[in-house]
Amino acid sequence: MTDLLLDRRTLLAGLSTFAPAAALARGPAYPAVNAVLDRFVPARLPGAVVAIGRGFAPPIIIARGRLAVDPAAPAVGGDSLWRIYSMTKPITGIAAMLLIEQGKLGLDQPIADFLPAFGTLRVLANPGKDRTTRPAKAPITVRHLLTHTAGLSYHIDGESPLRDDYIRLGLTPARVGANDPGPATAPSLAAFADRLATVPLLTDPGTAWRYSLGLDLLGRVIEVASGIPFDQFLATRIFVPLGLRDTHFTVPAAALARLATNYGVGKNGLKPLDPGPTSVYAHPAAFPFGGAGLVSSARDYDRFLLMLLGEGAIGRTRILAPATARLAMSNLLPANAILPADFGGPDGGGFGAGGRVSLRGPGAGTFGWAGAAGTIGWVDRRRALRGGVFLNYMPPATLSVNEDLRTAVYRDVAA
Repeated sequence: MTDLLLDRRTLLAGLSTFAPAAALARGPAYPAVNAVLDRFVPARLPGAVVAIGRGFAPPIIIARGRLAVDPAAPAVGGDSLWRIYSMTKPITGIAAMLLIEQGKLGLDQPIADFLPAFGTLRVLANPGKDRTTRPAKAPITVRHLLTHTAGLSYHIDGESPLRDDYIRLGLTPARVGANDPGPATAPSLAAFADRLATVPLLTDPGTAWRYSLGLDLLGRVIEVASGIPFDQFLATRIFVPLGLRDTHFTVPAAALARLATNYGVGKNGLKPLDPGPTSVYAHPAAFPFGGAGLVSSARDYDRFLLMLLGEGAIGRTRILAPATARLAMSNLLPANAILPADFGGPDGGGFGAGGRVSLRGPGAGTFGWAGAAGTIGWVDRRRALRGGVFLNYMPPATLSVNEDLRTAVYRDVAA
C-alpha cells in the first residue's frame, strides 16, 4: 500500500501546469477528451468519467466503459461512485473554514486549545539519525493542519523516520480494500488524535511543507470545536445544503451497485483490490478519515467545485461568505514553508485549505487536489472552469491517463 500511494506525487505535481489562457469554446464537442478515453478504455482501464463545468452551467459528463473489467458490469456515468481518497482534503478544509467564519476556530489558533494533549510538543532533533528530541519552538495551529506544515508525516511516506511509529500506533487513516487491508487503525478519531500527540514532530510547526495526516487530525479539531461528530458536521453543513447525495464515508447498500472496482496496476495487468459489490466501503471505517475517507460521484464533486467557483454558494444556497471562500482558495502557507517541486512548487505553487493553489501563470487562482486512486478535481476561477477526472486504479503514475485527460480538457475548451 505504501508504494501505491507514494507514487501519486508525480500525478499531484501535474496540477501545477495548465494550458495557455484562452476564451472558452462553445458547443458540445470534446474531441481531445474523447480521444484520450478511447485510447485507455477499455484497453488499459475498464471505465472513466470526465466532468467539465463551464461557468455556472451544469457539467458536461463524458463517460466511457464499465465499473469493472467484467463485461456484465454496469456502464459508468455521472452518478457512478469512486474512491476519491485525498480529494477529501479540500472538503475537510472547507469544513474548518466554516468554523473560522463562525468564530469557533481561528486560522492561527493553537490546536491545543481544543486538544490539550498537543500542548507540549517535541521535535526530532536529528531526523533519520536518532530519537533525540527537543521542545518545539511553536504550537501547531489550524493553518498548519490545513497546509501540511504542522511537522507531521504520513504512514504512507516511506522516507519518514516516523513511519514505523505511525503504523505501530494505528495512525493509518486510509483503506484500499479487502485484498489489501493495510495496517490496523486507531479505534476512534479521539484515540487517533491522542496517540498522534505522543509522537514527536519532524520539524517545528510552520517551518516546512510535508504531506501529512494533518487533515485527518483537523477532523478531530472540527468535531471538538463544533460539538458535533466530524462526519455529521460534513453532512449537515456541506453535503445536505449543497445536494451532495452520493458523497459518503460508508456507501449505502442500495448504492453499492454504482461503486467502481479499484484496481492495482502491475506487470500482468489489472488486479482487483476492492471489488465494488463487496467493497470495504460498504462498512464503516474505524473513524471518518478527513484526509482520505470519502467516496463520491463526478456529479456530486462537481457541485462542491461549483460552490467554490461561486465563492461559497450555489445559486441562492450559501454555506460560506465570499471572503471566507476566497481565503480558503488563497495561499495560506506560512512564510518560510515552500511547496516542494514534486508536489507542484515552488514556481507559482502555494497551498490553501486542503488543496494546491496556482499563484502565477495562466492557471493562477486554480485550486484543487488529486486522489491516490487516480481522481482529480479542480476549479479554475480565472476561466470559470470546473474539472474532474474519475477512475480508480493504483498507483496513478503507472498510467498517464489522469494527466492526459486534464490536459485534454484545456485543449478542448481552448479550441
